[in-house]
Amino acid sequence: IVSEILRLNEDPNVQGLALDLPESLYCSKVLNAVKPEKDVDGLSSVNLGHLVRGDVNDCLVPPAVCAVMELLKDLGGKTVLLVGVRGALGAALQSQLQREGAAVLSCHWEAPQLQSQLRHADVVVFGSVKPHGVPVSWMKPGATIISCGHDLLSEKHNYGQQNSPATEKSVGSLAVAMRMQNMVKNMERWIQSQQHRKWDLHCLKLQPLSPVPSDIEISRAQSPKAVDVLAKEIGLLTDEIEIYGQTKAKVRLSLLERLKDQPDGKYVLVAGITPTPLGEGKSTVTVGLVQALTAHLNINSFACLRQPSQGPTFGVKGGAAGGGYAQVIPMEEFNLHLTGDIHAITAANNLLAAAIDARILHESTQSDKSLYNRLVPVVNGVRGFSAIQLARLRRLGINKTDPEALTEEEISKFVRLDIDPSTITWQRVVDTNDRFLRKITVGQANTEKGFVRQAQFDIAVASEIMAILALTTSLQDMKERLGRIVVANDKKGEPVTAEDLGVTGALAVLMKDAIKPTLMQTLEGTPVFVHAGPFANIAHGNSSVLADKIALKLVGEKGFVVTEAGFGADIGMEKFFNIKCRASGLVPSVVVLVATVRALKMHGGGPNVTAGAPLKKEYTEENLQLVADGCCNLQKQIQITQLFGVPVVVALNVFKTDSPAEIDLVCKIAKESGAFDAVPCNHWSAGGRGAVKLAQAVEKAANQKNSFKYLYNLELPIVEKIRIIAQKVYGAQDIELSPVAQSQVDRYTQQGFGNLPICMAKTHLSLSHQPERKGVPTGFILPISDVRASIGAGFIYPLVGTMSTMPGLPTRPCFYDIDLDPITEQVKGLF
Repeated sequence: IVSEILRLNEDPNVQGLALDLPESLYCSKVLNAVKPEKDVDGLSSVNLGHLVRGDVNDCLVPPAVCAVMELLKDLGGKTVLLVGVRGALGAALQSQLQREGAAVLSCHWEAPQLQSQLRHADVVVFGSVKPHGVPVSWMKPGATIISCGHDLLSEKHNYGQQNSPATEKSVGSLAVAMRMQNMVKNMERWIQSQQHRKWDLHCLKLQPLSPVPSDIEISRAQSPKAVDVLAKEIGLLTDEIEIYGQTKAKVRLSLLERLKDQPDGKYVLVAGITPTPLGEGKSTVTVGLVQALTAHLNINSFACLRQPSQGPTFGVKGGAAGGGYAQVIPMEEFNLHLTGDIHAITAANNLLAAAIDARILHESTQSDKSLYNRLVPVVNGVRGFSAIQLARLRRLGINKTDPEALTEEEISKFVRLDIDPSTITWQRVVDTNDRFLRKITVGQANTEKGFVRQAQFDIAVASEIMAILALTTSLQDMKERLGRIVVANDKKGEPVTAEDLGVTGALAVLMKDAIKPTLMQTLEGTPVFVHAGPFANIAHGNSSVLADKIALKLVGEKGFVVTEAGFGADIGMEKFFNIKCRASGLVPSVVVLVATVRALKMHGGGPNVTAGAPLKKEYTEENLQLVADGCCNLQKQIQITQLFGVPVVVALNVFKTDSPAEIDLVCKIAKESGAFDAVPCNHWSAGGRGAVKLAQAVEKAANQKNSFKYLYNLELPIVEKIRIIAQKVYGAQDIELSPVAQSQVDRYTQQGFGNLPICMAKTHLSLSHQPERKGVPTGFILPISDVRASIGAGFIYPLVGTMSTMPGLPTRPCFYDIDLDPITEQVKGLF
């Protein structure tokens, strides 16, 4: 019985449980096995606790008790005797009777004082059948006698004879009615639980130290809430989360259906000016802003961040969880494997890569008949097509379902993909910076029968499957996008897809958990979604559409969702608007543009900034002229934001070496250049308290008129869309396509892919294609060396100059400082 109860507890289609059991089985083990929220009979200890304390809104009164109370009126001053009413039922009944002012006594049938107590009781409630040895004459004349056993369906008990001095009543049918009423109440509670609820968030207190310790020391000093507690605080139901350890949980997409009628909150994008190689703190601003909104202004907010790649974590940049007192915790879990999404992408990507080479090998070494016999084998005497094979037959115009009915010509069309190896664009991936995998040779073993070709590895986050994960809107949409991935052309120049290779379903299976966003928290206990992690220079550089959509429902109409776009506004923000917003249909309310005095000095002509090298004195001493000269880049990025019709607030991420005069100058120039507001932020050293003014500015800006528009029309030719981005966003004079690039543009247009948005693969260190050109370069011709297509993700990506999709390790990578304490198992050296 307990096993069956536990099974029904976990069944999302069952909202209530009622128990009809023999008297002997009404024990606490059985009654407490029922989840309190499904306890229609109200007999679990949790329910009884609420009842006894008077928390009537949090409990259900047991049906038999309801029935007794319905039958009894005006109990004040009366004596009620409970005979043989034991356990949970007795406790509930006693509590309710006393609340109505009755004096309640209790005894069992064999009690020596039974006769005396029966003589003085105004009301007698039997919990079981009256023994024959207890005559009705013991009862007080005119007393009310009520039968109240667990056998709710029976009214056959007869406790007296006709003309009895006592009034006899049984609660059988009435208790059944009361149970039905409890079922209705329970369903109403369940329906209410499905609606959006006001958050009951308990924020974590910060005690910032000076000087500010390392990121990992700060992270370790804070004790995060258990993730199931956080989930409940923000209105997630228990069956909507899958817990990974103590501080991470996947959130199921079913939430979107539950909250489909809930209005979305405000949508805020954090972008930046053209950064130094050190980064300017967009993730830190994102986290600081939500900490300020929720922990200090009591406004619901959610941060949506990308999952960091292991490559930079062990390479140059280190972690990406924010920093100082504005970060996601635990930071080592955020920066390492998280919930395995990148590993799932790697597995799916490389399965598809393996399928390509294997198919070419098998087609080159087998006849049509042999291929057909292996692709459509006889199993247990029966030969049949799989679902994905039937779909391929339909695409080929072969409307047959019997494998024996195909002609030789149809068999040949079905089994031959005829992939042209020279056109393969799908590469293997690994989530490590490994420069020696930038060009490799595959197929050198004798077993591959001389099929050798040059190939390469990309870093895992550059995989098109990562871009698909970030842009998908549902499991079905993801499956369709995976099927549309173009991996090569056939020898006639037609695209070959993952669907043609028969691998779509398998890819979806590998990605079924990765599609769910991961819930974590900031240092101040506010919620964060970590999901997807495409780079912004070689992909579209934004976290997932699904995380944003779920968060927008959870925060409610007056809440804020803050997401971040990679690198400068010219790259990450432009792709956010033109690619991500087209995929999601969402309209942003505000752009927060992050700037630093350090980066502005670099754009004003300051010396080179190099990762790992000490900053030159120009960056640590006041220099108003360098700052003023460098604000040209900030002004250009504000202008780029204005192209899309969205209000922009500048967040100046303050460093301890910045002077008050430098800070005031930047804010003044930003406002004069069209920013709605410009606010210095100290969240790195003070947590959310240091970003309260930014949060207030964002709240005001979100109420401004929004005239959001895309930069270009999708129906324009591919080259024209590239030219619009180059001229209007980067400030180029024109573009120049290499013969290879022009040939690819012509091919994609002919193949029907000309109406896709553009995802420029360009250096993030300059508005131009030349990293050394800082400030606002002009008069340059933007060279397009190649044009590739991510058809599954849904964009064309031109390569500007030479762009590597596999980073390398520097002379001194971060891994020199990373270690594990074998006693405490704590990670050291992450930053």
